[in-house]
Formats: sequence, structure tokens, C-alpha cells
Amino acid sequence: MKIAEETITYQHPDIRGYYGRFGGAYIPEMLHHNVEELRNRYLHIMSEASFRKDYHQLLRDFVGRPTPLFFAERLSKEYGTQIYLKREDLCHTGAHKVNNTVGQILLALRLGKKRIIAETGAGQHGVATATVCALKGVECIVYMGEKDIERQAPNVARMKMLGARVVPATSGSKTLKDATNEAIRDWINNPNDTHYIIGSVVGPHPYPDLVARFQSIISEEVRWQLKDKTGHELPTHVLACVGGGSNAAGAFYHFLEEPTVQLVAVEAAGHGVNSGLSAATTALGKPGILHGSKSLVMQTDDGQVVEPHSISAGLDYPGIGPLHAHLFQSGRGTFLSATDEEALQAAFHISKTEGIIPALETAHAFAALNQMQFNKKDRVVICLSGRGDKDLATYMQVMDS
Repeated sequence: MKIAEETITYQHPDIRGYYGRFGGAYIPEMLHHNVEELRNRYLHIMSEASFRKDYHQLLRDFVGRPTPLFFAERLSKEYGTQIYLKREDLCHTGAHKVNNTVGQILLALRLGKKRIIAETGAGQHGVATATVCALKGVECIVYMGEKDIERQAPNVARMKMLGARVVPATSGSKTLKDATNEAIRDWINNPNDTHYIIGSVVGPHPYPDLVARFQSIISEEVRWQLKDKTGHELPTHVLACVGGGSNAAGAFYHFLEEPTVQLVAVEAAGHGVNSGLSAATTALGKPGILHGSKSLVMQTDDGQVVEPHSISAGLDYPGIGPLHAHLFQSGRGTFLSATDEEALQAAFHISKTEGIIPALETAHAFAALNQMQFNKKDRVVICLSGRGDKDLATYMQVMDS
């Protein structure tokens, strides 16, 4: 199937997989067949009536969609505006990641693949991948940084209980970047029977587009839910945390072509943007190639990737998806950052104000509220991308200190 060239929208990359200057497929020859097969078939498969039926049935009956759009009354009063939380934390497995893995497992089976590999940082994508592999009876191998295995122990246990094999990445910073490297190596060595379920809007084309389409269910629901609650289909602001950027891509997707909607992406500043211990890619990065696509990458002058830092394993990544790089460079998106300490304070504040313990990743989006100005008629939607169960050990350290 020939993919129609789409160059004039933010939603879709062009025929080569570029969003503006960013994207493409920079891959070793051994992966060319797999990536080309996926590129040539994904849109056709996803448009089939049987695929759409299976996908939406699983979203409804297995994932638990639609997720609620919750009016945060106390938080709204505090900031003098109307704040709504898109409750992706209530998805089965506890985060938005399962929207993508449900779609990709159905896609992989239609491609005839018998083995699934994945990378994970915070563990939520790993759990979501292990979950759908268990559902469909498919072998599952998850690569995870050794450091992340230690700080996300509950999710490691969940993956193993679901039947997945968790393989530690012991090189580099032993975090998400290194887990991704190991997964790509596996795929090179097993190109014929293996599908790589990438967890974010990163990697070679068509993955950024593929993952964004599966996550777009978030903003699709927000449009009709907000209209039901307020009479207005469009929010004034949409906030989401960004590492690679899958929850943000999903939350932004159906508003990308709506210029009145301010899209706010919040990165992890770590100890501070200029501290040397940060993951604020748009502030620190420059164009480069990482994990199969051209995007903004934290790197030295001679092109060596700079090790990122964030208290949240899911944002601990030295790059950003090419869609987000394009939103940043074009000015369509507003990019802010929050430090480890600001995210921790926001997590405790939201817990005590709204009765919801957020994931540390999501807490960065909440922290950005303090950097913004609103009026009482604004309709602010925050993508509450995941629940905080996995981060309780970190939260307990703060409480005990």
C-alpha cells in the first residue's frame, strides 16, 4: 500500500516520516525489512474494519475506556480557573501505555509475528506489553535499565507475574536509553519473527506516527467529554509531561490543528536545567540521531549522547519524539520543565488536594501550573498519565526524611 503524502498537518508526518525537520528512519540494514514491512502495512491494517472492531472492543472491555474527565474542584479554586484531569491512571495496568500496546499486539499478530520485545523506563510500558502478551499468549521479553529495575521494583514483579522475561540493561546510565539500545540489538538479531512494541513516539518511522495514532484516543474522548461538561469542545490549555512523549502526543493529537488550544509539554529538569543532571531536552538538546530518528537530542559537541537525569524513570531520556521537536521548533507547543523537587511537591499536593496519588511523571505536569497564568473561564485539561503506586518507595523516602 502506498502511503499518501501528508505534509501540511501537525498530526501526520510526510511520506518519509518527517514532522518538519524531524523524524525519518535511520536504521541498520538488518532492520530494513521489518521497518519497511511495518511502514507499508500499518495504515492499511489499522483501517480494516475487523482491526478497528477488535481494538475498540479491547479498549472498552479490557482497558476500561473511556476514562473519566474529572473536574478537580479544589485545584480549580486554588488556581482560579477550571481544571479537568483526564484519568489515564484508571486504565487497566495503571497508565496510558496500554492504549498503544493493545493496538500493537493486534498489529503484530496480523503481521504474523510470534515474539514481542519492548523497552521500559518507569515499567508502565513493560507492564502494559506483558499484559497484552499474556492476553494473546505471545512470548514477551522486556528490556529495562538496571537502575530502573531497582527503583521500579513493583512493576518488575508485575511483569514477571504476567510471564514476561525482564532483561537488565547494564551499560551507560542503566536507564531507558540503554534499555532501548538493548531492545534494538535484540531486534537486529531476530528480525523475522519478532515485533518491537516501542512505548513512546520515538524510533524510526512509522513508530512515532503509529504510537500517536493509538494514543489519540485520549484527546478524542476529551473533546466529547469536555463538551458534555462545559458546552465547549475545545479546552484552552492541554498539559502533559514529556519524556519521549506518548501521553502528550495522545492528549494533544485532536487539538494539534486547533490554534486556540495552547499545548503545554512539561519536561524533567532534574536538579535544574543547567545543573548537568537534567532531562530537559528542548532546553539542552540540538538536532541529532537517536534510536532511529532525527530529533532534538542531549549531546556533546562531538555528538556523544549526554546521560540524562530525572527522579522519574519514565522521563529519564536524552531525546524527545520528532513530533514534539517539531511542535517546539515551530512554536505550536509551549515547553516548560519542572525539577525533581517541584515534581515531588506537586505529587504530595495533588494527593492531599484531590485524593489522587499521581505517578512521578505526571507530577511534573502538575508542577507546571505554578509557572502559568489562567483566568476563571479557561478550560485546562491535564493528562493524568499514570498512578503513583509504582513510585511509593520514592515517596516514602521523602516522608521518612
